[in-house]
Amino acid sequence: MKPAMETAAEEHTEQSQERKGCFECCIKCLGGVPYASLVATILCFSGVTLFCGCGHVALAGTVAILEQHFATNTSDHALFSEVIQLMQYIIYGIASFFFLYGIILLAEGFYITNTVKELHGKFKTSVCGRCISGMFVFLTYVLGVAWLGVFGFSTVPVFMFYNIWSTCEVIKSQINGTTAVEQICVDIQQYGIIPWNAFPGKICGSALENICNTNELYMSYHLFIVACAGAGATVIALLIYMMATTYNYAVLKFKSREDCCTKF
Repeated sequence: MKPAMETAAEEHTEQSQERKGCFECCIKCLGGVPYASLVATILCFSGVTLFCGCGHVALAGTVAILEQHFATNTSDHALFSEVIQLMQYIIYGIASFFFLYGIILLAEGFYITNTVKELHGKFKTSVCGRCISGMFVFLTYVLGVAWLGVFGFSTVPVFMFYNIWSTCEVIKSQINGTTAVEQICVDIQQYGIIPWNAFPGKICGSALENICNTNELYMSYHLFIVACAGAGATVIALLIYMMATTYNYAVLKFKSREDCCTKF
């Protein structure tokens, strides 16, 4: 019985060591995850997807509303339609670029986190590695400033559609056919998207009420709101990226010094 008991004890010890080794391996792997970069990547992908997808559809709906109601002559909205088409192509480029850039930053975060924590050997870095990390810091700052401008620009159509929506709500609160309703107007020319001589340009009364009853108006309005929220989420993601890349660069710069004797 004694040898059998000793064998069982040895097997139990081996199993415990295996479980302990597996647990330590999992903790080691989790310690190498750059959580800030991971959160920023998820937020960036979500924000860019909302901005590009909803913005693309909302721009198409805006052109349809403009052509059907506010500028019936093709020459009046030809330039605006070309600009909208160009913006839609730019949206495709933005989506592709940020998908690739997010993956690169996440990979850089994994690499630096594992390198600094020395999970796979002794800490090693090079001048080229530090230069690449510094380049990501600079590029992320530039993109952050650019996306602040995009976020501000995305509020313009929201403001425009909000004014139209508010006017529609005023019309709905009035009694149909009254003089007060016929005096309520929306002048799209004041926003500068069509020329001042565009026909009709300004719509009042029952014609405006017909526009208010269309699905394109409310769909475009809500899509622009979601696109604006997506731009805001992207700005927040880039701010997180800024902090993560700056910290990574500072750690690489610090630990590359020969007199480095501490760790962050």
